Amino acid sequence: MSRIPVIRVEDVLIASVLEDVTDSDAVALQSELGHQLEVRGAKGVLIDLSVVGIVDSFLGRVLAEVAAMSRLLGAPTVIAGIQPAVAVTLVELGVRLAGVRTALTSDAGMRMLREGRAGGRHVGRR
Repeated sequence: MSRIPVIRVEDVLIASVLEDVTDSDAVALQSELGHQLEVRGAKGVLIDLSVVGIVDSFLGRVLAEVAAMSRLLGAPTVIAGIQPAVAVTLVELGVRLAGVRTALTSDAGMRMLREGRAGGRHVGRR
């Protein structure tokens, strides 16, 4: 079982990362989200990375795979709270998060998913 809790709020699965992620945590999260999408269904996935200060290419790849898997199951993915250092690292590593939308906060990410704009643009603070 993942150390990253996955809860359902309305029709959105929310994964709140509460500490830096190990490779095994990332794989467990991927598995858990896939299972939850299959069993419970959802119209969106929100991954909150607000407290994550360090990423590597493996985590970047897993996030991209989670987004692709979710999209195939009819649930777009929004990643919220990416810290500037994390964004720089992902760019420097050449990690492409195709199909992933971002939001500055979890609230903004939820608005994006509720309004059906997860396939659209970046949403920030209002």
